[in-house]
Amino acid sequence: MNFAKWKEILIGGVCALGILFALPNILPQSFLNKFPDWMPNQKISLGLDLRGGAHLLLEVDLDSVKNDYLNQILDSARTVLRKESIPYASSFPKMITKDQEKVEFDLKDTSKIGKARAILGSIDTDFNIDITGTHVTMVPTEEALQKRKLDAVDRSIEIVRKRVDETGTREANIQKQGDDRILLQIPGLQDPSHVKELLGRTAKMTFRLVDESAPETMDRKKAIPPTGSMYLESSESGKFIAVKKQVLVGGETLIDAGLGYDEYNRPEVSFKFNKIGAKKFGEATRSNVGKRFAIILDNEIISSPVIQTPITGGSGRITGEFSVERARDLALLLRAGALPAPLNVIEEKTVGPDLGADSIRSGVIATLISGLLVLIFMYMWYSSFGLIANIAVVVNLILLIGGLSYLQATLTLPGIAGIALTVGMAVDANILINERIKEYLRKGEKWMKAVEAGYDLAMTSIMDTNLNTIIGMICLYQFGTGPVKGFAITTMLGTIISFFTSTTLTRYIVSTLMRFKYPISIPM
Repeated sequence: MNFAKWKEILIGGVCALGILFALPNILPQSFLNKFPDWMPNQKISLGLDLRGGAHLLLEVDLDSVKNDYLNQILDSARTVLRKESIPYASSFPKMITKDQEKVEFDLKDTSKIGKARAILGSIDTDFNIDITGTHVTMVPTEEALQKRKLDAVDRSIEIVRKRVDETGTREANIQKQGDDRILLQIPGLQDPSHVKELLGRTAKMTFRLVDESAPETMDRKKAIPPTGSMYLESSESGKFIAVKKQVLVGGETLIDAGLGYDEYNRPEVSFKFNKIGAKKFGEATRSNVGKRFAIILDNEIISSPVIQTPITGGSGRITGEFSVERARDLALLLRAGALPAPLNVIEEKTVGPDLGADSIRSGVIATLISGLLVLIFMYMWYSSFGLIANIAVVVNLILLIGGLSYLQATLTLPGIAGIALTVGMAVDANILINERIKEYLRKGEKWMKAVEAGYDLAMTSIMDTNLNTIIGMICLYQFGTGPVKGFAITTMLGTIISFFTSTTLTRYIVSTLMRFKYPISIPM
């Protein structure tokens, strides 16, 4: 029952920190703003069911991932066959459509079939190549396709996170669901239209030369682009402009983009390349001075300026008829990066703040009632020791709120249920301890020995119980989603804290009282 000085300081420090981290939840924001920088000022994050907000279920277009993969192989095959002077038939496909599962084309020269097999095999080892006569078939392996699809979903989650974070939205919950779906929950957001617009754009940017030999047109169907070019719509003029299919620089080399203003105070987007992109962009502009080049975003020309001088610094500006909001969104999309595949919204719903307020009110009332009943029972059954256990329960709640604030864990309605459950579990250990003490007192043991034996002998049972609860909550957190995770976090954190308050804090309080009152017994 003796506590070293460092243990007393540690117990006091833990309780003080818990109170400090819990304070922001009861103080007004105006008061929190006066806190020094080193003071905690974070409140508990409320989930969608408590605060209201938007719920979006997104589906990654995995057919597009497969289609892009096949088209990359098709372009690579065309490039290497030309480089090695291996002729192919005029029926060589221009692109692979979404319903196709393989790349097929015909060669002209049968004497070069062996060479063609070797160089086509070096393009990608994850493709099976079959050449029958002069007909070539390239089929991706199932493992390669599956890997690309999984990577596409994982990359999409990261890019969705970046885009949502860039809007200034906090506490967004982004989770993978199934093989091809992403759950996005944004507490506090009542109108998700802007977020949907940002997520609906793939944001694949390329820089290409304008084909000056082809006239601009208003009717794309009647216009026939020259070989190696294609018509794309310009958002500036509304016309269709022919651009070269060859990409001078890809948007994947961009490392930064931001909103700026030109000398006439018109919005523009500034961008910066990495070293590879800066080198490519410098070479492209140096060799094409005086020509127009198109800046293309998702197959739409957003700007088509003339290259006045070589741009070798690795940075540039996109000007046009931009509003401030559009320029800001464009910069956001470029910073976050391109999605590997389009995202489709397959489920959308919003939760009003009124429903959230009702949930909080009901949860708080349930927690208070359960807590009050537990406190009354403990005091009636164990007298002074019950009062000490009640102090531990209150401290347990304060530390739990402080811990949730510090971790910035999202509190959901099941999370409040977890807190109510923690109140009941917090006294469970004290009941075990107190019953052990009463058992020894009945045997005629002295107070000091009975208390010490009660705490020591109950420790194994308390450890087993808490450990089982924590293991269960870890499994719930690992395999559960959304509100289930909230319940797991609050219950697990509450269990860990209750172990401290019931076995260490109460023991310290009892030992302090006994040092002052010994040998007078403490009522039980």
